[in-house]
This record gives sequence, structure tokens and C-alpha cells, in this order.
Amino acid sequence: MGYAIAEAALRRGARVLLVSGPAVIAAPGAAELTRVETAEEMRSAVLTLLPEATAIIMTAAVADFRPKRAAAQKIKRKGEMILELEPTADILAEVVRQKTKQIIVGFAAETENVLENARKKLASKSLDLIVANDVSREGVGFDSDRNAVTIISQSEVVEVPETSKWEVAHRVLDQVVRLRKHSGVTSR
Repeated sequence: MGYAIAEAALRRGARVLLVSGPAVIAAPGAAELTRVETAEEMRSAVLTLLPEATAIIMTAAVADFRPKRAAAQKIKRKGEMILELEPTADILAEVVRQKTKQIIVGFAAETENVLENARKKLASKSLDLIVANDVSREGVGFDSDRNAVTIISQSEVVEVPETSKWEVAHRVLDQVVRLRKHSGVTSR
């Protein structure tokens, strides 16, 4: 989804700063690409690029937790094991805290109470938009060229029924453009 949004923004004439984790598809060639491997690397890259952006669209489903301790060597099978986890940084929350006049768009990959959870995230993180998608649905979202989403702002709900990720990308960008026009944010 992130690559579709990046490509759609490029075709609209935007400068695109793309921070990407490992992917099996090629990134849009004209995007200014920063590759990352870990949640911490993504956090650092996003916060470094933040001052250059007028809109930040956070599509990545970054892990909420990571192992508390990393083993230096292979862990041998010895029966039961308890894996301790610790939370990763909340990149989206940090972006919102450091924003100036940027439009901030988050994604909510949900499996239950999709709209309710997305609305809570919109409010709790003080986002301009949230794009909710039910990742438990077959044939859309992860590992698919198709998606079905609901784009939610403080004043509007836009349903995007199942379609190509390309079309979803344009619908998200349409909403970003509307918000920018109403907020007075100019291009950089």
C-alpha cells in the first residue's frame, strides 16, 4: 500500500521521501528511498525526514513488540521457553508530537471492531486522517494488489470498497489534498 501511495504521489508531481522496510516488490524509482530493517531504524529515518515533509502517510505495520533480549548464538531446544517482549517506539505518536504544519495520516490494520478501533486511534494520536482496513479479510490488504478501506477524518468517513491499491492510493491522496487546501499548508 505504501508503494502504491508513493507511486500515485509521484505521478501527481509530488516529491516523495519513502522510508521502506524489506519488500518483495520494487520501490517506485523516482522516490527518494531510505531502506530500513528494524523498527528503530524506521523511527530514526522518519524523524530525520519529518522537517522536509508537508504530508506524512504512515502505512507500515511496524511490530508493536520486539524480544527483550537478543541471543548472540542459536538457542538450542531444551523444552519450554518463555520469550519476554518489550514495546517498540510508537513512531506515529512521535511524528505527531514533532509535527509543525504537516498533514499526518495513519493506517489502522485491524482484525475486529475495525471502525471503532480506527476512530480511537484517530483521536488518541491526534491524526488528521486514518485509513482503516480489515486485515483479516481474504484477498485484500497484505500480500494482495487489492484493498478495501475506510478513510476517516474528524468530520468525514469515506468508504472505499474493494479495488486496486492504486485506486485506494488516489482516494487517500484526494483526502490529503482536501485537508491541505483547508489548512493552508503549502508545498515544500
